[in-house]
Amino acid sequence: MKYLILFLFSILSFGQQTTKVDFIKCNALVQPNFETKSVYGEIGYDFKVKSEVDSIKIDAVSMTFSEVKINGKTVNYVNNNKQLILFEGFKNGDNKLSFTYTVTPKQTIYFSGIDQGMQIWTQGQGKYTSHWLPSFDDVNEKVIFCVSVNFDKKFKAISNGTFKNANTKRNGMLNDTNYTWNFEMQKPMSSYLVMLAIGNFLHKTEKSASGIPLENYYKPVDEDKYQYTYKHSTEIFNFLEKEIGVKYPWKVYRQVPVEDFLYAGMENTSATIFAQDYVVDESGFNDRNYLNVNAHELAHQWFGDLVTAKSGKHHWLQEGFATYYALLAERKVFGDDYFYNQLYSYANRLKVAAKTDTIPVMNEKASSLSFYQKGAWALHFIKESIGENKFKKVVKNYIEKYQYKNAETDDFLAEIRKISDFDTDKFKKVWLEDYN
Repeated sequence: MKYLILFLFSILSFGQQTTKVDFIKCNALVQPNFETKSVYGEIGYDFKVKSEVDSIKIDAVSMTFSEVKINGKTVNYVNNNKQLILFEGFKNGDNKLSFTYTVTPKQTIYFSGIDQGMQIWTQGQGKYTSHWLPSFDDVNEKVIFCVSVNFDKKFKAISNGTFKNANTKRNGMLNDTNYTWNFEMQKPMSSYLVMLAIGNFLHKTEKSASGIPLENYYKPVDEDKYQYTYKHSTEIFNFLEKEIGVKYPWKVYRQVPVEDFLYAGMENTSATIFAQDYVVDESGFNDRNYLNVNAHELAHQWFGDLVTAKSGKHHWLQEGFATYYALLAERKVFGDDYFYNQLYSYANRLKVAAKTDTIPVMNEKASSLSFYQKGAWALHFIKESIGENKFKKVVKNYIEKYQYKNAETDDFLAEIRKISDFDTDKFKKVWLEDYN
């Protein structure tokens, strides 16, 4: 009964956790098993209790836990198959949590292929990382994730952040068949942006004008497709960094194509995963190239990863920005005619959709067309109204103020009012709250 009461209380206080508890860093060792489609993990969290709290929860779907310790001492806990709930052993101030877990996920981490074509990859956008890694569905809980991956050394493992080393030791013991790849993030991010990719990959490293390593991955059989798959990649990176006016916020940028990916691409922090379909040769480049997806996912490193929308209602702050800046990057490559033709195409699609779609942009149930294309048009309207120089200043100020944090629509509009007499109330009503 005691555990049941604590569990029910934890649900009621769920929304209050980030104000009372701050999870700072996660050190995670994960060991996927391709044969059983399962994951074993060893987790260490550093967290701070800022004010009195009865229970602390970590999202963890259908996981089994053992060796749960806080500050070095074994503690009782509740596992409701959705959350790991802690109710004892922590104190005000700094705390350390450690535990091991096993899980056979039904989604979010995918196992595909056979033999040397085997791949494992994740897709966590939404609130899904907690299906393979004990983490936080709440995007407002930002954590420094440092992931180590233990797997067959015939393959390559990739995760977020800088690559530190790969070794054959785990817990001090030698292992002749597996490597442990160690990655390190320096800044916090939302859990849905944690990624893992394992496969038979090669990569080439280019360098941006600002000195950021750009690691472009491919399968060995696709060596002759590298040039056209990643055509304009470095140019796009340099353009966006200059256009946005804020230095790329992470230490490295990776792009990894995987088989059977669910979407075109996913902007995991410092490491985009994209669909193998975009790996093309010269003739394929003219039919289906990666350029727009490339630019879109890269723009998300600022709009979504660095500054994350507080909730789905403000999702356009991520997708509208990424769509618009991808279009600006394409303008740099293909010219003005292409740019204005795309804006015209967006407008026509929105006009047709308006006949049946009545859900406005600022609604978590809005369509992709609203979040992406109408969001992009809204930004273009602002820029045309206040001028390019002021628009760039607004964007720069907005990013720098909310970097590594979360923001909502009014936060962005407030930055506009600081340097312009643009009517943000009318803009918000017409472009974001009404559908017309």
